[in-house]
Amino acid sequence: MNQPRRPELRPLKTNDTATILAGTGLWAVALLVLLIAQPDAGHRWWIWTCVSGICGGLFGLWFVRRRDRRGPAPASEEAVEPATAIPPVSPTPPAP
Repeated sequence: MNQPRRPELRPLKTNDTATILAGTGLWAVALLVLLIAQPDAGHRWWIWTCVSGICGGLFGLWFVRRRDRRGPAPASEEAVEPATAIPPVSPTPPAP
């Protein structure tokens, strides 16, 4: 199995803030529609689903902006062994 090692993939540059704002906006629109339409008592949980979606979006917006302020993660220079690697066997048995 002497296959050449593939080059490391670089993360895609995306606009996470715009994506989160779009999703949160869609949850807000759905909430407004539900508040106008007034679903019956058996479907009132839809309103709380929209509220939780908006809260999750606000948390995601806070998290992404905080992450972006900190800057990119430092690149690791040391080689990483695969998780399936077999650990080396010690030549001396462990003491009882």
